Amino acid sequence: MICYPNAKINLGLKVISKRDDGFHNIDSCFLPIPLFDVLEVKKQLNSIKATEISYSGFNCTYIENDLVMRAYDILKNDFALGPIRVHLHKNIPFGSGLGGGSSDGAFMLTVLNKLFYLNLSERKLLHYAKNLGSDCPFFIMNRVSHVSSVGDVINPIDFSLKGYYIVILKPNIHCSTEYIFSQYKIKKHSPELVNFNKDTRYWKKEFINELESVVFSLHPELNEIKKYLYSQGALYASMSGSGSAIYGVFEKKPTINKGYDYWIWEGVI
Repeated sequence: MICYPNAKINLGLKVISKRDDGFHNIDSCFLPIPLFDVLEVKKQLNSIKATEISYSGFNCTYIENDLVMRAYDILKNDFALGPIRVHLHKNIPFGSGLGGGSSDGAFMLTVLNKLFYLNLSERKLLHYAKNLGSDCPFFIMNRVSHVSSVGDVINPIDFSLKGYYIVILKPNIHCSTEYIFSQYKIKKHSPELVNFNKDTRYWKKEFINELESVVFSLHPELNEIKKYLYSQGALYASMSGSGSAIYGVFEKKPTINKGYDYWIWEGVI
């Protein structure tokens, strides 16, 4: 069975508070984008064989704390899953804020649900995804959503960038989500948080990623990329999640300088 875990971008991200468990409450809009990993899962024909996984693609030989295998282990605790053979091809870069690892883990839950006929409801899959990782529940629903708490409170919204062109630039910089959040100083927020105004003229003001203040101070090059995307006509540009990917939203395909030593993705939503 083959599936295609997709990436996401954040339209605005506010850090609301730090929790007693060490995680942070956030407020954001998550938008799925058509950038995909490839996940193949097969039952081992010989039941004596152990479960195994292999990797290919984006700088990938081994993934520490792989959410794909953790998803298998979580379900195996509750169900009699047989051994499987897994191959994960990575197109979504690591440490980018695009949610690739979370998407892989969430899609693994849905694949195992089908492969072993577990008949788990969306609600139950969301429960397992919550235990898997903060952003994983979003990828179970995988619709444009207002996301809050630690990423597990998801409310789909009527908001679309269909027809817009997205450009993502990521230099060879890896951002640790845990470290970036630990360096952020919590602000006091008004009751109005991320405002989902559909008029692009207001996006610069309303869709603010507060983690940029931390990441840009550590890696000024990322702020220069954001400025570059605006100079090329972006209606809106921002860092996704805790970085280090910077994306721009355009009405039509722009001319992007391919001479930079960056990973680049372009596509229509």
